Amino acid sequence: MKGCHLCQVRLAKNPYYIESISTNIYSIEELCFYLQNNIYLIDQTMVNEKLCNWIKDELGLEKLCRRLYDQLDRGGSIGDFILPIFKEIGYLSHSEFRQMQEEISKIEIQPADMRRKVKADYLVEYEMYMNAIQEYYQILKERNPGKLGVQFYASVLNNMAVAYGKLFLFEEAADCLWQSWQILQSKEVYRRYLLMLPLYLEEKEGKERLEELGEPAECWEELKKKKEEICAKSEGHVLRERQKSLTTEEFFEECKEDYHKSTSS
Repeated sequence: MKGCHLCQVRLAKNPYYIESISTNIYSIEELCFYLQNNIYLIDQTMVNEKLCNWIKDELGLEKLCRRLYDQLDRGGSIGDFILPIFKEIGYLSHSEFRQMQEEISKIEIQPADMRRKVKADYLVEYEMYMNAIQEYYQILKERNPGKLGVQFYASVLNNMAVAYGKLFLFEEAADCLWQSWQILQSKEVYRRYLLMLPLYLEEKEGKERLEELGEPAECWEELKKKKEEICAKSEGHVLRERQKSLTTEEFFEECKEDYHKSTSS
């Protein structure tokens, strides 16, 4: 029962929709759970009047609503806004509350690009790939290599490639990997870039690209073989796990819903 929290306040008839991960919540306990585990996802889609009104109208917590409105009016920090929510129901122990304060303080002094990258990485974990890509794009658009170093931006490009790959946008993923390789000349990134080529290039185009890179044309067949092995292994595992408890129709319907969710923004 350690991971359970009994609801102390009424459940909402109308849920609060968390845009960043396309999820509805119905209680203050769910709100606290989300805030505690997703600090980097807390932005203006959470710290706003809409959430204040939901807390008042749906949960009946008028005093908390007024307290949060006061923080909005004062232009308080994220911590000033969310910590009273935890206090309302004593969701956190004293040590957990202090730890939360410390984590928020550390986040607030981090460079904006660092915060944005962690947020994007969280979104990838939630399979919100388009939202993550938009965050990565903003980092790259406004990059300041002297501040965080070129290695940081190479890492952003690597993670952006993962997000594109999850959406089967392999050419865009390959382009990200190529840009990353140009920054750091990483052998692993170069290997991943080569493995990406058979996913979007026909044989003639692929061999031409290998020639441009100074790689022997014979590499193409080897790359195709490795690609097929990787795809068969990963896809087979996913299919087996997801089909265990679903009919074929349910499985494909779930796949369709997942894709639409991951491409929403």
